[in-house]
Amino acid sequence: MSQWTLAQRAHKMNPSVIREILKVTERPGIISFAGGLPSSKTFPAAEFKAACDYVLTHDASSALQYSASEGYAPLRELIARQLGETSAAAGLRWDVDPASILITTGSQQGLDLVAKVLVDAGSRVLVESPTYLGAIQAFTPMEPTIVGVDSDEYGVLPDGTPGSLRHQILSGADKARFMYLLPNFQNPTGRTMTEERRAAVSALAAEQGLPLLEDNPYGDLWFDQAPPAPLTARNPEGCLYLGSFSKVLAPGLRLGYMVAPKALMPKLLQAKQAADLHSPSFNQRAAYEVMKGDFLPGHIQSIRALYKAQRDAMLESLAEHFPNAQQDPEHNLTWNHPDGGMFLWARLPAGLNAVELLPKAVDAGVAYVPGAPFFATGGDPRSLRFSFVTPSVDEIRRGVAALAQAIKQAQ
Repeated sequence: MSQWTLAQRAHKMNPSVIREILKVTERPGIISFAGGLPSSKTFPAAEFKAACDYVLTHDASSALQYSASEGYAPLRELIARQLGETSAAAGLRWDVDPASILITTGSQQGLDLVAKVLVDAGSRVLVESPTYLGAIQAFTPMEPTIVGVDSDEYGVLPDGTPGSLRHQILSGADKARFMYLLPNFQNPTGRTMTEERRAAVSALAAEQGLPLLEDNPYGDLWFDQAPPAPLTARNPEGCLYLGSFSKVLAPGLRLGYMVAPKALMPKLLQAKQAADLHSPSFNQRAAYEVMKGDFLPGHIQSIRALYKAQRDAMLESLAEHFPNAQQDPEHNLTWNHPDGGMFLWARLPAGLNAVELLPKAVDAGVAYVPGAPFFATGGDPRSLRFSFVTPSVDEIRRGVAALAQAIKQAQ
């Protein structure tokens, strides 16, 4: 009988902690603040139907055939133009060469390719505290040492604490391979790095020769004011930029992209070819047809309006049910005020644990994601993440009321 022997790195792979936790939330009727899914109300189905018909009518032979690993050239040109325009609007020039863009099968694949190309066993990789759990999962099979960097509501702390970026750069026996960052409306906290903080982090990274991996899936989802210019625009050859169409078009397309420095592009392309040859040709062409005209700006504005209304409903409900949060934060739920994106970060009253409270919250009819798994090491057991974009305003209000009741009973 055959006996399968796992590679050593396979033993490092683990199921998503969050997905395992969320199995308890699958009961019918649960109001979920847990998922990180875009609202299906935002999917432009009619536009994609027209785009698919156009592609199949005018370009079926190419759309259904193998294609270049780099991606569909008109789509890459469109991305380069959009990135340049967005950065210029934020006050910083960034001339993006379409040849530096690699289309990926979701930005999650970008994380996987970076890990394969840049990480050896034992390599130090720096991340924010907390950070996107999917990035930790993508890096882990390459067996790095993942190190959390102290962060506050404005992003990574460049200096001033034992866990600051400068300290973590200098404290390891080996130089860190890169630092992974989500500057805009971060998953899980919803926070955004200020211009001042971006300038300081970028300057320190350039000074110390630390490459930056900038992940920006949520940057278009601002509510009142666009975020500052990307870190990559400040030092294109010292940064690698990841983007996604999942949040502004549809996650089922599995389309993302990376903007890579010249030194890395050949190896990233080889890793892409080994992984899946190329991202789906048909999806790339359909997405391009949807985006090439004047549809996208108005569509994104409608997403912003929807998500802002739902964020406001959550903030209002939290303030209603926890009116003493600011005066007595140790005995109340506290939370931040995201300026865009999909997530809100909260902290339970002293003495409560988010993992232990979750089954009780589900019994009350609401679910959330405990925050501790988002930390590279340790983690705050009182922290939790809410997503406000999939439940309706009415569901948000009822869900917050249910959570307040669960907390009250647990105290």
